[in-house]
Amino acid sequence: MSKLVASLSLDLDDQWTYLKTHGDESWQSYPSYLNYAVPRILDFLDKHQTPITFFIVAQDAAFDHNHDVLREIAVRGHDIGNHTFHHDPWLHIYSAEEIHEELGRAEEHIERVTGVKPNGFRGPGFSFSDTVLKVLTERGYRYDASTFPNILNPLARAYFLATSNLSKEEREQRKGLFGSWSDGLRPNKPYQWNSNGTHLLEIPVTTMPMMKVPIHASYILYLGTFNYSLAISYLKFAINMCKMTRTEPSILLHPLDYLGCDDTEALSFFPAMRVKSDLKIRIMDEMFRLLNNHFDVRTMDGHADHIMSQGKLKAKLVPA
Repeated sequence: MSKLVASLSLDLDDQWTYLKTHGDESWQSYPSYLNYAVPRILDFLDKHQTPITFFIVAQDAAFDHNHDVLREIAVRGHDIGNHTFHHDPWLHIYSAEEIHEELGRAEEHIERVTGVKPNGFRGPGFSFSDTVLKVLTERGYRYDASTFPNILNPLARAYFLATSNLSKEEREQRKGLFGSWSDGLRPNKPYQWNSNGTHLLEIPVTTMPMMKVPIHASYILYLGTFNYSLAISYLKFAINMCKMTRTEPSILLHPLDYLGCDDTEALSFFPAMRVKSDLKIRIMDEMFRLLNNHFDVRTMDGHADHIMSQGKLKAKLVPA
């Protein structure tokens, strides 16, 4: 029997995007770790011979000093997706006109720097709406990857807000951050959105089959802050659950999965940023070894090819 397919994607959130979401005004100077994080990630992926999809925040692409490092992502053979221009996790309250402007501006800068026009999208903080989905279909996107069917989403939001410096208005903007309890009930396997007869593939960020708890890299690394063996055992259990239920996982990565407190102390409000990078790399090495051993690992676009070749996708209607 052939291997199940899996996909890997990395939301290329920069240091300023985390500070912005967290309510730290220092984000306005656009502090960045891309110049050392991206080369480290690319070398890691080369070592594991694993191409992935990078969802790029286009504000970073608008800065001349980031052009070389972002262009290298495409040069090394990785797929490129759109992660918006401003990285506002409250995209769900945008109007259709605002979403068109946001996505169009992002497309322009991403294509100018990388040479690739993105056909896949992920909303910041898993923010999406019926309007976002309709705009994506109107702009010709092939797939969306903004849903995260995780029952722990509200707890993650509560922790994040409790450690933030946000005003009442800013908290209101972020009330949909990471999703709601009901979002945890969304399908864990790919399906199609149906917007006025136009279909858009949805590839959810996979969570533990049946249990709907996280299995993305940052959560595995969080467990690793307690015990390395615990983190790897949890990952192995998740892999076995995916295989048992025939779930072809789409696994999410972030730059912070490769950075530690020895790289930056500005993001210490993330629990896994209290450990050094060498422990993270050790866990990530084992994670990639296991995923490549058990699955045919592809980019998001390659995963979409596989899904569409299978046919028989369920469709969910996007209300008018």
